Amino acid sequence: MSALTDPDVWQARSDRLARLVLLPMLAVATALAVLEPPGGHSSWSSVGHGSIGLAAVALTALWAAGMNRYPTTGVAPGAQLLVFCLHVLLAGVLVWVNPWYGVFAVSGYFFADELPPVRRKAGFALVAAVLAASQTNGYPTGWNTHTLVYLLMACFNMTAVLLMVSLTNRVMTQNTERGRMVEELGETNRRLQASMAENAGLHAQLLVQAREAGIVEERQRLAGEIHDTLAQGLTGIVAQLQAARQARHDEAEWGRHLDLATSLARANLTEARRSVRALRPEQLEQATLTEAIGALTRSWSEQSSIPAEFEATGTPLPAGPDVEAALFRVAQEALANVAKHAGASKVHLTLSYLDDTVLLDVADDGVGFAPARRAESDGYGLAGMRRRLDRLSGTLNLESTPGYGTTVNATVPMQAAVHAPSLGATQ
Repeated sequence: MSALTDPDVWQARSDRLARLVLLPMLAVATALAVLEPPGGHSSWSSVGHGSIGLAAVALTALWAAGMNRYPTTGVAPGAQLLVFCLHVLLAGVLVWVNPWYGVFAVSGYFFADELPPVRRKAGFALVAAVLAASQTNGYPTGWNTHTLVYLLMACFNMTAVLLMVSLTNRVMTQNTERGRMVEELGETNRRLQASMAENAGLHAQLLVQAREAGIVEERQRLAGEIHDTLAQGLTGIVAQLQAARQARHDEAEWGRHLDLATSLARANLTEARRSVRALRPEQLEQATLTEAIGALTRSWSEQSSIPAEFEATGTPLPAGPDVEAALFRVAQEALANVAKHAGASKVHLTLSYLDDTVLLDVADDGVGFAPARRAESDGYGLAGMRRRLDRLSGTLNLESTPGYGTTVNATVPMQAAVHAPSLGATQ
């Protein structure tokens, strides 16, 4: 707790101040008594009282000087009571000599406040009685009007000092509570600053992680686009060039294969540029998903010389650019796998619009594969298709049996089609 709000610190300062003002208060009271005009009610001028007064003043002055060395803490309760009684006795004698010494008698409240709680009120009452004598020009000598006034004044003094002590204690309690709250707020602020510093560090770490994740995501996007466009296109170009070499004696067939290779090269150059700019497939720019997959099926059949059919069922609905791009790439990858691995004699593609789902099935009658070899055949193409669909809450299933072909099934919920965040060409 701060020294400004610690009640023990304030009490020690108050007690030290009380000891320092004893001599000044005694000097002021003596000056007032000496300067009192002749004919006053003081008994200072009487010979007997004057001698007693001078002795009392001298003794009290020594007492006040000695009080400067009186400790403010660590005093036994018995010693505190003895000091208080001696102080009040001296003050009472001085008031008896001259009422102006009530100025000095007020200091008795300071010593009464240092008493234990069980004796404190009695000490206040005793000091109040001495001050009442000062205020009523002497102690009572019998039951008369002066005595009544004295008692009323003593009660007033007692009530006033108790109210003042209560108010002072309340203010000290409030200050103590306020100081505690200030310290708690300070501690909270320190913790908040530490937390903010820690959060700043975490934020910086998250930025680094996000940057690294963005780099990885962009690499995966480019890898997927290269696989879906350039790799497949180059494979098609190589196939057409090989076919042209075999048909070099047939000028018409030779030219047809060269034209197909040239067309594939141009198309893949365009797709490469679009991939760098993170755009959706060109086939979907001017056509619906149904039209784009239909055109893809016909083009692939012409290039691969494998009969392929496309069928659309249900009511076509706008599926959103991300979903359409993902399903189109799945169709591309599935057809590319058929051309490379299936050895199929025909392929059938079906795009189905249900109430809450879009489905794409690509079925071939090729050699198929055993489930045990599925992990071995699950190359980048299948992994890329799954990643695309996972981002849209979709699924990818493969069904295959050796000798009976393979079916690729892609499913995307319609709510994903409507609410999926725009992923651009990263799909």
